[in-house]
Amino acid sequence: MTTLRALIVDDEEPARELLRTWLVKREEIDIVGEAGDGATALAQIREIHPDLVFLDVQMPDMNGFDVVAALAPAERPTIVFVTAYDQYAVKAFEVSACDYLLKPFDQDRLAVTVERVLSKAAPPADLQRLLALLHQTTASQVVVKVDGRHLFLRADDIEWIEASGKDVSVHMAASSLVVRETMTNLEARLDRSRFVRVHRSAIVNRTHVREAQPWFKGDYVLILRSGARVVSGRTYRGAVERLLKA
Repeated sequence: MTTLRALIVDDEEPARELLRTWLVKREEIDIVGEAGDGATALAQIREIHPDLVFLDVQMPDMNGFDVVAALAPAERPTIVFVTAYDQYAVKAFEVSACDYLLKPFDQDRLAVTVERVLSKAAPPADLQRLLALLHQTTASQVVVKVDGRHLFLRADDIEWIEASGKDVSVHMAASSLVVRETMTNLEARLDRSRFVRVHRSAIVNRTHVREAQPWFKGDYVLILRSGARVVSGRTYRGAVERLLKA
């Protein structure tokens, strides 16, 4: 019998515990480690060389995308992405060697994943393709989690996004939503032809920018159609300049 050495990665302990409880019942799986953040996961992958990683997508600081991107092809184990976000790319994963577990899932769904991985592990080329697909987002919607609910927002309605500590505020014309997510994680799901990061703490929807006024030292004040004013940052000057030339 083939036995796979598995690493569980999720920033929420209850999620790790649930996976652990179900996986220990599988004779084909040997759990060799757990990690609660991306940096620890990356270090453990390089240290213990697991065959399989159940990898949460949404984690602070270093998300699941970042972990895989940081690994050289020869270092990459088989990856099963675990997330609460159902984007259009999910369907592409359903016909792939690697799998995509959508929270909440049950033991039967996990059993399907284990069988898929055992029958055909994904080669590095497939993993690269799957990672690229996972970065794709729908151009018309953005999914955010607020107070335990998943809200499907129209991208056109979002004016700008602001980082505030460990939270992110999504500003729309009539309201703002506070999302418990890092700016980097949310940015990874945005349509980059529409949303432009202009500051470490600010992303604007280019269709809502009404005017750009020169500011200090080459920066700009972007005035949105609602009247909101967003100051750009030096690090993102190139993005702002490309926005002005569009």
